[in-house]
Amino acid sequence: MVRCILFLFIEPMDIQKFEVGPFGENTYLLIESGEAVIIDPGFSNNSEFDHFEKALSASGAKLIAVVLTHAHVDHVLGLPRLLKKYPVDVYLNHSDLYLWNRFPEQATMFGIQADKIDADPKELPVQKDFTLGSFTMDVRYTPGHAPDHVSIYFEQENVLIAGDTLFKQSIGRTDLYKGDFDLLAKSIRNELYTLPDSTRVLPGHGPETTIGYEKKNNSFVTG
Repeated sequence: MVRCILFLFIEPMDIQKFEVGPFGENTYLLIESGEAVIIDPGFSNNSEFDHFEKALSASGAKLIAVVLTHAHVDHVLGLPRLLKKYPVDVYLNHSDLYLWNRFPEQATMFGIQADKIDADPKELPVQKDFTLGSFTMDVRYTPGHAPDHVSIYFEQENVLIAGDTLFKQSIGRTDLYKGDFDLLAKSIRNELYTLPDSTRVLPGHGPETTIGYEKKNNSFVTG
């Protein structure tokens, strides 16, 4: 008797990083099963946006949503340009919408002129296995840098989109609206350092790192 064993190959998620804007913010394009999600679109000019569009076009994927780790100006600067071309839903944690509602004022603080974002964000719930199309993610509430801040964990890929909570050997600043070092440290220890040491950390600024590396080498928040 001959047995036929079928091996199902699942193509891994493709993650592309774009370093954009005057603050060197990391925007991430995630592609899976013909669909795409963009996280924290910080494009500040047409050239940066064109680079993203070429990558999206080359992938053949359809953009289905925007996911925000938080609403600081550098992480939402490209939204007006993006939504004009791709009228997709925007997902943001609703714990505190102060930053979202004051996007133009935030921009002015840094010498940037920007109009109010013409969209109402959908609730990004803090929960395990939140699904958007082909994407399944754990949404972890990580305030301290910003009151609406979440970090996005993809368990199957062993990848964390950390926003501005955790950087390589550093952490997010805590001198802005509702910034709180003790709260940020608690968020990192309880929500991030509890992940596997091998977890890739893709931060909102700077190079990627891992949870294990930061637990050993991050002088701001030890593991």
